Amino acid sequence: MPDALTAPLVSPPLPLSCDAVVIGAGPAGLMAAEVLAQAGMAVQVFDAMPSAGRKFLLAGKGGLNLTHSEPFAPFAARFGARSAQIAPLLERFGAEPLRAWAHGLGVDTFVGTSGRVFPADMKAAPLLRAWLHRLRGLGVQFHMRHRWLGWAPDGALRFAAPQGERQVAARATVLALGGASWPRLGSDAAWVPLLAGKGVDIAPLRPANCGFDVPRVDAPVGPLAQVSRRDFFRELIGRGPALAVGWTPFFAERFAGQPFKSVALSFTASDGRAFARRGEFVATATGVEGSLVYAVSSLLRDEIAAHGHATFFLDLLPSHTPERVLAEVRHPRGARSLSSHLKGRLGLDGIKAAVLYEQLGKDGMQDAALLAQAIKALPITVVAPRPVEEAISTAGGVAFEALDGHLMLQALPGVFCAGEMLDWEAPTGGYLLTASCATGRAAGEGAARWLKLQKQ
Repeated sequence: MPDALTAPLVSPPLPLSCDAVVIGAGPAGLMAAEVLAQAGMAVQVFDAMPSAGRKFLLAGKGGLNLTHSEPFAPFAARFGARSAQIAPLLERFGAEPLRAWAHGLGVDTFVGTSGRVFPADMKAAPLLRAWLHRLRGLGVQFHMRHRWLGWAPDGALRFAAPQGERQVAARATVLALGGASWPRLGSDAAWVPLLAGKGVDIAPLRPANCGFDVPRVDAPVGPLAQVSRRDFFRELIGRGPALAVGWTPFFAERFAGQPFKSVALSFTASDGRAFARRGEFVATATGVEGSLVYAVSSLLRDEIAAHGHATFFLDLLPSHTPERVLAEVRHPRGARSLSSHLKGRLGLDGIKAAVLYEQLGKDGMQDAALLAQAIKALPITVVAPRPVEEAISTAGGVAFEALDGHLMLQALPGVFCAGEMLDWEAPTGGYLLTASCATGRAAGEGAARWLKLQKQ
């Protein structure tokens, strides 16, 4: 018997009109539907995918990170320039209310060693299954494989469905269509021209929590070299062809997909914003990605947009002092090779040793002072974020200035927006999911309020 989460849902007869339509069956849309249904509204949920919550399920494959346990002030600060807009929504439905909500669905949670909050069984499917069961019990109807096409001249919502185009008149609509990441799961930003055509202000969509490409340069560059990487890029400006990206073939063939473990990454942007954290990330064929890179990705992305490149510094041995590293590098190695020496004295081998050769070259590796400096502060320059469709999440979207205090579009009365299609971003660690749920509830509450006012 097919699983209820993956089997196609049979749509009931499509209503010609209804109280509330929610477009998008991700966490934000499902939250909006729940609030509306609990307020006594007849709710119809539409989604282009064959089943609900596909991105939610994928996010939970490695253990669903539901939220984060840190205090409210630093939690809200994770949303950067949009903290002022997101914080009031989190006050109403933040980390603790989200955990209580999950418990109400029969899903216990726990706080991991990093402060992240997970379901007790680490799985997304049981929570989603219980959630959909609750929604159906509230009378919510689902219409899958229905791609939103915008509005008909009379204001009805248009959908491309397996049986052909369908139209629905809704007294209130909640749009929860996601950003531009993970298009194969439905978040393809097809909504952007539809809203822009209605006069809605939309900030350009950009990759967030993303990887980056390094330039293909087979020579030492950066502050450790005689010619700085900044000067190198200045020379290339205006030459026409785009820079080739990626590590050297030797490095890419042997180390793409391997992690940099137990390292520290630091970066200071031109505007003074700084980042420093220990963790790990992964080398790709063309650059870098992974949790530590995702954490600093907004700063790197903005720096690249402003200056064409960004250089962060990698401490390969954060538990060692610079003095110790220099002493070990200078220790007589006798007949041993440099590789054996670094492995024996400092435990440097594999990808860490390889990236030193990649960045310094053979000559630079023979300079003990330069090598020791590089071990503690190796410059890695990135020149482009990976495409938005490869990103974990999306920055940009519907500007909060285009919304009222209830997340209703000022240009389109009765139409509300929620989730990742709004202009906010946050790091991984439960912040994305929490804000998606919080904005979904706020939009649902706003739509319910609107419907009640219309009936008065």
